[in-house]
Amino acid sequence: MKKVFITAALLMSASLLFAAGKSADQKKADAVAKKIDAIYVQKRTSKTDKQCADAKKAWDSLTDAQKELVKGENADPDYFGRDTGDASKDNPLNQDKIGENEILVVSFGTSFNDSRAEDIGGAEKAIAAANPDWSVRRAFTAQIIINHVQSRDGEKIDNMEQALARAVKNGVKNLVIQPTHLMHGAEYDELCASVKKYSAKFASVAIAEPLLGKVGENGSAINSDKEAVAKAITDSSVKSAGYSSLDEAKADGTAFVFMGHGTSHTAKISYTQMASQMASLGFDNVFIGTVEGEPEETSCENVIKAVSEKGFKKVVLRPLMVVAGDHANNDMAGEDDDSWLSMFKASSAFDKIDCQIEGLGRIPEIQNLYVAHTAEAIKALGESKKK
Repeated sequence: MKKVFITAALLMSASLLFAAGKSADQKKADAVAKKIDAIYVQKRTSKTDKQCADAKKAWDSLTDAQKELVKGENADPDYFGRDTGDASKDNPLNQDKIGENEILVVSFGTSFNDSRAEDIGGAEKAIAAANPDWSVRRAFTAQIIINHVQSRDGEKIDNMEQALARAVKNGVKNLVIQPTHLMHGAEYDELCASVKKYSAKFASVAIAEPLLGKVGENGSAINSDKEAVAKAITDSSVKSAGYSSLDEAKADGTAFVFMGHGTSHTAKISYTQMASQMASLGFDNVFIGTVEGEPEETSCENVIKAVSEKGFKKVVLRPLMVVAGDHANNDMAGEDDDSWLSMFKASSAFDKIDCQIEGLGRIPEIQNLYVAHTAEAIKALGESKKK
């Protein structure tokens, strides 16, 4: 009986020690989660640089087991732990010595290193190559992403305020803003508001069109920009899927679904217009969807229904976004039940569903469209000087 009591006491003691150890691990993980949540914000302050450095230092001090316990309002083990590629391949384009002429390429941004270098970087390089007499610089509008990249990889990317202040400090006289945004949505409006605050500090300023150009009056309104994007992304997706043509894919029962972000902004009609553009081109095995399900017909459930009703048994999912970042990797191709890949599988309506993690920015024809928009803005800048 005495041995039983001793054994029980030892087991209880070991259990308490284990619980205490686990509690200590969780406390350390929670402290790191708190630091990550502190930099998961859209406003930059005088404390941001230090907070980014402190968060990474605290993460690095954790054991592998402790890192798996990190969980906060926005924090998780993937914040620092997920491999998204080599950040050193990317050029943040935050250098001084700009000169008098600057093209500021403004993007929402992404923390996915490979996509940032290939999709955003691809557009920036194309614009730079076409305009050798202008200095090309970068700005992101998402401070949350800027902080993520800075804390994890040590790469500093300017936000709009920093980029515009840098231009003023460097004596830039002629400034062209080229957004990589898809449409005239909320992000574009905020960009314009930021530029307006600084416009008097430059001799001339011009803001170029976003990728899809001007927003039409109704859902059937299309333009040359939307046509170019429709053709470019469809052609790229068809080739990546291993088909020689869209017709061959259709004959094989394959549909292509391009997933955009979606928005409550009035510019959401642009997605309806892209669907109209696909129909106008005769691309009847191409569908437009959105993560947010705005407009309503672009929700995942409605897209699944539309594809299924047309009898297609194979589906290729691809982002209708400049970058293949978080939305492409998680909302579209993620393992969670609410990802598009999971929902298409759960419908049991299709025999095969593939995902292409490729952003628009890496497609040469899309890069050329940005170059053309920049050229139009530079031309408008010159014409305004003559008046």
